[in-house]
Amino acid sequence: MTKALIIGGGIAGAVSAMALQKAGIDAEIFEAYPTGADDVGAFLVVFANGLEALRVIDAHGPVVAHSFPAQRVELFGNGGERLGERPIAGTEQGADLGPRTLRRATLYQVLHTEAARRGIAVRHGKRLVGAETVHGADGKRVVATFADGSRAEGDFLIGADGLHSVTRTLIDPAAPRPRYTGQNTVCGYTRDAGAPLAPDTYTMIFGKRAFFGCTLAPDGEVWWFANVPGTELDRSRPPAATPGAWRERVAELFADDDTPAAAIVRATGDRVIASSAYDIATTPTWHTDTMVVLGDAAHAAAPNAAQGASMAIEDSIVLAKCLRDGPDPHSAFAAYEGLRRERVEKVVAASAGMAKLTASGATGRPSSQDRAERGSAGADDWLTGYRIEW
Repeated sequence: MTKALIIGGGIAGAVSAMALQKAGIDAEIFEAYPTGADDVGAFLVVFANGLEALRVIDAHGPVVAHSFPAQRVELFGNGGERLGERPIAGTEQGADLGPRTLRRATLYQVLHTEAARRGIAVRHGKRLVGAETVHGADGKRVVATFADGSRAEGDFLIGADGLHSVTRTLIDPAAPRPRYTGQNTVCGYTRDAGAPLAPDTYTMIFGKRAFFGCTLAPDGEVWWFANVPGTELDRSRPPAATPGAWRERVAELFADDDTPAAAIVRATGDRVIASSAYDIATTPTWHTDTMVVLGDAAHAAAPNAAQGASMAIEDSIVLAKCLRDGPDPHSAFAAYEGLRRERVEKVVAASAGMAKLTASGATGRPSSQDRAERGSAGADDWLTGYRIEW
């Protein structure tokens, strides 16, 4: 095994390529879009487990350098009453390897910059449309075909092509489609919030009609998100609602609450982006003899647990290790699935449970058990304490 084709130039694609390089396998990334850094408005948390996985390939430094720490969660009811506080798991690792907040586009950029520094090639404008296994003198190979008519050949193909993966359907045409959760996630940024927020803290608010969270960046900007009920957005067309329309809609959902959420949203300009939330409870078939999926292509969780990026990073490192140690791609893929399936499906289920909790926040007064569950996003040792021995 000397050559890998990686489909998808996102977070998982870049990490997979660097991990394979460490394992002694060359990789080439094929990205459908002419440029990268999509979803530029959203932000995320990379938890301790994701950072520790990046440390295996010595790629954690740039992520830490372009992010800020998230140390604790404060919970509030719709009347402004403080419901509790708890540390975010992984903070015991210290500021450098505890949970870190950054924009999704920033994570993309720093990982791709690091991959380029290591000599990894990315081919843009390469939308996968087909792949077939061929038999040669040296065994099985895979040939990928792209929408522009070009082809590429390698020992195996990794589908790191995200939630709406083409690779997943090539592996199994009957593979489940992503399920819309009934919620949209809206993100925004403002410097005029006018609300006192503690540093290194996520303020979470159980509103009467929606769920709100925000954190204070080191430069004084407030980064916020809201999980709001709504219909699925049409991915095939330009956004029907303007940033201003989303701002007003979200603010109205919190207008009757006695919390700073509505004021923070209204103080936001046009830096607002909305997306639909999806999950895939299970994907029955992860691989063939020459193709495999990872990250959201294999197991998509609703965003509530904020573990999507960390799970994709873990997948990438574990898969590369299995390919390094396995006698052939099929054996390596089976070993990888055996190590990952139970863990990632548990994360998907946990995040789905949290999504139901925030969607059912119409009372604005979650029970103490519900508050504990929502406050523990990424808090259990089984989740953030995961480590990969290279």
